[in-house]
Amino acid sequence: MNRTDRLYALVEELRARAPRRVTARELADLYEVSARTIERDIGALQQAGVPIYADVGRTGGYTVDPSRTLPPLNFTPAEAVAVAITLARADGSPYSRAARTALNKIVTAMSAGDGAAARDLAARIHFFARPDADVPASVPAVLEEAMTARRVVRLAYADAGGTVTDRDVEPVAFTAGARVWYLIGWCRLRGAARVFRIDRVRRAVLLEEVAPERSLGDLDVGPPNMVARSLELA
Repeated sequence: MNRTDRLYALVEELRARAPRRVTARELADLYEVSARTIERDIGALQQAGVPIYADVGRTGGYTVDPSRTLPPLNFTPAEAVAVAITLARADGSPYSRAARTALNKIVTAMSAGDGAAARDLAARIHFFARPDADVPASVPAVLEEAMTARRVVRLAYADAGGTVTDRDVEPVAFTAGARVWYLIGWCRLRGAARVFRIDRVRRAVLLEEVAPERSLGDLDVGPPNMVARSLELA
């Protein structure tokens, strides 16, 4: 069994036995590898975002939260690669780090044959870019968390002239221009809705306060003669 097949089998084995813990030695005997190899495989799966938990000690072992893992998926290799192409263009967008772990989960949860076929197809997809092209500014993880948890965030924000001000912002939405992502929110310093360029955020601190519920329609922002369209998952 190659490593790709073993990683997939490990997740399925832990899902089948959950919530019982399984030791590295048991898994090593099952897959005819060393316990050290199993520990490396488990570490790789954890880094990919698979919710595997470990207890140390003589009675310890590994288990997976089945409610947060995916059963084998019927994604075709082409569908998986289509998702990967979309995510590959997500650099600098909100939740781009989560996009990478999501893709790892999808491929791990595919059947071994389809996963291998998807990787083979992906190896034949290439992107060209100028070597001196600017790398999009990443959305800070603090802003992603503020949006997810609806929490007020404190920004050190530079205006077009470079002047930095501290302001508390109630996050409402992310939006994108041609090259830059923006945070739309209610600025308490100005007492009005504002659009903040992500690449001008010098520092962001998540506050404990939950932000009031606001929708983008409540705020008078955005280009004229344009209609905002939300991202749809289905």
